[in-house]
Amino acid sequence: MSALPSRSFGSVGVAMVTPFHTDGSIDVEAAQALAVSLVDDGADLILLAGTTGEAPTTHLPEKQTLLREVKDALAGRAMLMAGVGSNDTAHAVRIGIGSQEAGAEALLINAPYYNRPSQEGVYQHIMSVVETTDLPVMLYDIPGRTGVKILDDTLSRLAEHPRIKAVKDATGDVEQGFERMEATGLEYYSGDDGLNFAWLAHGASGVVSVVAHADARSWREMITEVDAGDLGGARKVAQRIRPLVRAIMSGGQGAVMAKEALLLQGRLPEATVRLPLVRAEVGEVAALREVLQAQGLL
Repeated sequence: MSALPSRSFGSVGVAMVTPFHTDGSIDVEAAQALAVSLVDDGADLILLAGTTGEAPTTHLPEKQTLLREVKDALAGRAMLMAGVGSNDTAHAVRIGIGSQEAGAEALLINAPYYNRPSQEGVYQHIMSVVETTDLPVMLYDIPGRTGVKILDDTLSRLAEHPRIKAVKDATGDVEQGFERMEATGLEYYSGDDGLNFAWLAHGASGVVSVVAHADARSWREMITEVDAGDLGGARKVAQRIRPLVRAIMSGGQGAVMAKEALLLQGRLPEATVRLPLVRAEVGEVAALREVLQAQGLL
């Protein structure tokens, strides 16, 4: 059997939601309990303040509090990564520095969104954050949200930096990712739950998942099967979890639906989100409940 892929950031990552009280303030105790439960279920990487963590509507002091308190609760059982997303480079730098000060052990850096800079602008934005911290970095390529792609030449330049070690890929293009893995030597992590099996079968190091909130055990099982060379077994896991992936991700509101799943499971006291996000509709929650029940997750 061929050697396993390198895994600088573990193999089962969760892009964790940020729990809020009904008044919209952060529920630190719920965040701590949730992170611990996710690690108990098989996660070895917890990402805070990513898109699913409602990063655009949480502020640096809140992010730092979450990082400190969740790190304390995890007690070294999983790597703690901080999202560093902004379309203002100076702001992204402040988030990166503040996240490191608060105890983050790695950073997730995406291309700046909305203002659609040139590739040189993308490169300089990312490097500005990288060079003002000492942490290992996972790049986040998600052009559907940022409005700008990280092109091959830019990725190759970024890969030259010794602390840029991986890519979380949510481009939907597995073939491109496979070629980029070979060309750059970067580790690849699936950022699209519907494609987790495809990425892993192509040699990805792991996943950074939203659906793992409700069922991290299945992703751990899938990776164990792939590592053992049992693609048939891994494919069965993919088939089994597919309805849950659709229930949580098909509407494009992973943060919203992940919170509803956790509320149904009794793992979050509230499913409150901050505007512009709003709670899921009754029919969506009912459909999610059916899937969770069918899969034995309630």
